[in-house]
This record gives sequence, C-alpha cells and structure tokens, in this order.
Amino acid sequence: MIKELVKDDAVLSVPCEPATAEDAPVAQDLVDTLAAIDDAVCLAANQIGVTKAIVAYQDDDGNAHVMYNPKILMALGSAKVEETCLSREEPVRVTRFAKIKVSFDELVDGQLKARRRDYIGWTAQMIQHMVDHCKGKLV
Repeated sequence: MIKELVKDDAVLSVPCEPATAEDAPVAQDLVDTLAAIDDAVCLAANQIGVTKAIVAYQDDDGNAHVMYNPKILMALGSAKVEETCLSREEPVRVTRFAKIKVSFDELVDGQLKARRRDYIGWTAQMIQHMVDHCKGKLV
C-alpha cells in the first residue's frame, strides 16, 4: 500500500527497532511507496511512519531491493557529497564512503536470512543514507 511520507523530525529522529519477518507488510508498503514517487531511489520505514529497521532501494534497472536490519561493517574512501532526501526540503553536504560492507537480513520463504555484501558508488551512498535513517540520524 502506498503511504504518505513523514517529514516530522520527532518521528524521523527516533532510532528504529529491529525488524522481524512479521514486518513483511511494512517492507511491501516501502516498495509500493517507493515505486509511486517520481525520481525516488530509496526509502526507510520511518519515512512512512514505521520505526522498524527496514529499507528499500532501486537498482540501476529499477528493481526494488529490501534490507531488514542493515548495518555498515566497513567503509572505505570517504568524500563529502551533496544529498537530497524525500523528508527534507534542502540538499545537505554529508560524508559518504565509496565502498561499504553491509550486513542485513533478507526475507526468504517467510524467514529472515543473514546476508553480507559489498556495495560501491551510488548504491553504497543510498544504503548509507538509509542506515542513517534507521539510526534516527537526520541529514
């Protein structure tokens, strides 16, 4: 279901609780909402009002990917970049890393399975942005 975006700092600044397999409907709402917003590429659950550590992003082909409980384990190649956010009015400059290693859970056959993957470039930047959202960190 497509949800309305939250722009309230009081909601967005609350660290998210760990997600479980029972939160699959939230993940689907994220994917649906992300697909409905022109030019959107990533979204965290707290941006639709749910304080669970779930994020969704679109790859270069427009396919949606969902991560439950993402954590950045390693980061290399820091740089200052300008980012925009669906929940903020103005772009901001933040430090992001060119390469990251992420641990996260993925829903497979109704159960969360632990994963670890390396990401680079634009995808790495999106994931860092969403992990910040899960921590309640506002850009």
